[in-house]
Amino acid sequence: MAEEKKNNNNKVTIKIPRQLYDKLALVIDDSGYNSVTDFVTYVLRDLLASRGGSEKKEISSKDMEDVKDRLKSLGYL
Repeated sequence: MAEEKKNNNNKVTIKIPRQLYDKLALVIDDSGYNSVTDFVTYVLRDLLASRGGSEKKEISSKDMEDVKDRLKSLGYL
């Protein structure tokens, strides 16, 4: 589970590898997003919306393998 730090304003801090953060910063450069945080929030909300949002769904073994394969191809595993 991701390490989280509670803040006073109903937000949490999630730690990601610096290399990933730096790549995201390059991706969002001149894209209209104000920060990596704004971009990541947008992507996560979009992901949840595409999965039905508030419904709790189990991730299939195939989906998990697809995620692992994608992370490996990006050099994170």
